[in-house]
Amino acid sequence: MTAGGESISEDWREAALALIQGGSTLTLATAGQAGPWSAPVYYICLDRSFYFFSSPESRHIQQALDSGVAAASLFHQADSWQAIRGIQMTGTVQLIRSVALSLKAITTYLKRFPFTREFFPNDTTPDLDSFFSRFKARLYAFTPTDIYYTDNRFGFSARQRIDW
Repeated sequence: MTAGGESISEDWREAALALIQGGSTLTLATAGQAGPWSAPVYYICLDRSFYFFSSPESRHIQQALDSGVAAASLFHQADSWQAIRGIQMTGTVQLIRSVALSLKAITTYLKRFPFTREFFPNDTTPDLDSFFSRFKARLYAFTPTDIYYTDNRFGFSARQRIDW
């Protein structure tokens, strides 16, 4: 317990959530017949899943869907080993088919990454069909089953499982 009565685990959880909310790029790692692969994707975090857009033909999507598992990581850019902080996860990837969830994710994505609007004419608001058509991508969710937070500010290789 800390002096304020909070558990150390809760401090770690809050630090991990701050890193997740403050980040923008998730590296998705997969493996399949062609071997291991990783791909960085812009993400938004909603309802305990990481949503991102990718081509259905991409290697990381094909491998994740074929195997049923994937790993993902995100990190704080550090200039020294003492400043290394990161999230390591295992989980699943799924295609999002729900129109309501897709619209919520696209709206959040556009707020988080306003440069995305540059790909559409000024007088249009991107909708689900135009977004998918423009980028030749679909919306996917990486849903973690295990999350670990590493933070070298607490010591070399300091790591803790995070309850999500």
